[in-house]
Amino acid sequence: MRAVFVQLQCTPGKTYDVADELFAREVASELYSTSGDYDLLMKIYVEDGVDIGKFINENVANVPGIVRSLTTLTFKAF
Repeated sequence: MRAVFVQLQCTPGKTYDVADELFAREVASELYSTSGDYDLLMKIYVEDGVDIGKFINENVANVPGIVRSLTTLTFKAF
């Protein structure tokens, strides 16, 4: 499995709705509210061989209230 971090920018006033929907979809391993340009930081695990872009599009990016996302792939945990 591969750990992937996704930052989410939400429509103003919709951050909690987005977080609730992601929780209901059981997509995130961890989900945090954050300060700065993005409202949420999510850690997900994707099976080896799975198209990460397609996974994000089908399971995350289509949540109502998400304006923008930034995906960071990981290579090695220390």
